[in-house]
Amino acid sequence: MRKLVLLGAGYGNMRILSRLLTKELPLDVEITLIDRTPFHSLKTEFYALAAGTVSDSVVRVPLPVDDRLKVIGGEIIEISTDDKAVFLADGQKVNYDELVIGLGCRDNFHDVPGAAEHTYSIQTIGKSRITYEKLLGLGGGATVGIVGAGLSGIELASELRESRPDLNIKLFDRSPRILRDFPERLSNYVKGWFDEHNVDVVAESNITKVEERALHNHEETIPVDAVVWTAGIRPVTVVQNIETEKGDSGRLVLNKYHQLPLCNDVYVVGDCAALPYAPSAQVAEEQAEQIVKVLRLVWGEEPLPETMPEIKLKGFLGSLGKKQGFAYLADRTVTGRIARLLKSGVLWLYKRHNG
Repeated sequence: MRKLVLLGAGYGNMRILSRLLTKELPLDVEITLIDRTPFHSLKTEFYALAAGTVSDSVVRVPLPVDDRLKVIGGEIIEISTDDKAVFLADGQKVNYDELVIGLGCRDNFHDVPGAAEHTYSIQTIGKSRITYEKLLGLGGGATVGIVGAGLSGIELASELRESRPDLNIKLFDRSPRILRDFPERLSNYVKGWFDEHNVDVVAESNITKVEERALHNHEETIPVDAVVWTAGIRPVTVVQNIETEKGDSGRLVLNKYHQLPLCNDVYVVGDCAALPYAPSAQVAEEQAEQIVKVLRLVWGEEPLPETMPEIKLKGFLGSLGKKQGFAYLADRTVTGRIARLLKSGVLWLYKRHNG
């Protein structure tokens, strides 16, 4: 039997499973999925879990159940491209013929002293649970610092404001304006929401040090009761340990078929991949579509195409609490209730389609 092994039950590998677990799957191919949790986690909703506005069950989706799919629970400690094997912390060794790495990421602390030790995270469902316990355990009038005003930071700050109106929230942004790479109308709308709801946006910030109860921004020391870090990501350690060419933040450089250049039996999907796009669920799913097509050609011993189609993104959707939102779709800005309904609808459809 030919062994396809998928590492991580993220958006990319979930899409691969949905496309491969059909009648067209070759009879001589068996699929193994390895993940530390027995479910798919909706990472795009971890901000709401951390803020306490949704329950744990809302951000979980069951894995597919299929006789052709074997699911192994465990912590991956090594990926050996020489041995064509994956090693788990419990001693298991899983061999592969083709491997898809979709293990996601961890926070990138940019070598800021104290950031790793004194901040909370929303990168995994487990870390988001810990962040929830910390934030919801704070007393009234406590100050929460959120470092990083990308989509995750914006959504966490707004959701936390609705969950805990008694907290002081400071959102630290390196840029002169929120979402600076997008139209000013979008930036102004989000900033206006924060102004109206008493979230302090600290523009042009530069966090130089984090202590247990203080943030250092430039030369200023700001007392805080908790800090959540949303200022960038990098691949998990087991991926960074693979001996292959790496790009920005340690992401793995790929060829046009989403393979490691010197290991064409290893594919990389999602946040671990060095791509000319910001990491997102949408990018991972578009990659997955192409990986499935390549796998089918490889299994059929057919030639691969000279070129691969360019990944085209539809835009993005963001929430500002439960009633307002913002979107950038087909070079158009959408704000307010409609944008929030769009995001809720996309989430509903995704969960319906996946279980």
